[in-house]
Amino acid sequence: MKIPLQITFRNMEPSEAVEAKVREKAEKLNHFFPHIMSCRVVVEFRHKHHHHGNLYEAHIDIKVPGKEIAVSREAGLDHAHEDIYVALRDAFDAAKRQLQDHSAQIQQKVKSHEAVPHGKIMQLNTEQDYGLIKTLDGREIYFHRNSILNASLDDLKVGDSVRFNEETGEQGPQASSVSLEGKHHVAD
Repeated sequence: MKIPLQITFRNMEPSEAVEAKVREKAEKLNHFFPHIMSCRVVVEFRHKHHHHGNLYEAHIDIKVPGKEIAVSREAGLDHAHEDIYVALRDAFDAAKRQLQDHSAQIQQKVKSHEAVPHGKIMQLNTEQDYGLIKTLDGREIYFHRNSILNASLDDLKVGDSVRFNEETGEQGPQASSVSLEGKHHVAD
């Protein structure tokens, strides 16, 4: 496991088998959500109760970028937690659900970027410092000499392929930036 994993046993002797199970389950979380920065697991034996027998609790504290996830599966009245492995399973399942929720929140925050529009130079007027781009959908986009990024207006020819960022200008659509595409020009 690439993340720091800390395992603590309370009110019980450490167990290699339980520790191996914790490592296995933590590794599965790390495969599911590889941005885990640390993971602390506390396995606790709750003293024997007259009506409920020996009960175990598992507590997990996971640090991920921007959040700390804490899971506590306390024994309560759950007879299933008389088995230490069931207590671990329940705790790690709850941790996975919280990581899924966190992952979904992160994905909603990531903006999807639209593809940069492409077109071809359809007209150049070097004397008046502008040109026109014909888009793939047939529209005409104005651009000024100052909006060209990786070439100059004098380097452009009618028919050259370009990428551009479109905005609305005073007289209609215009390109705020224009990049020449081609084998000698690297697209940004």
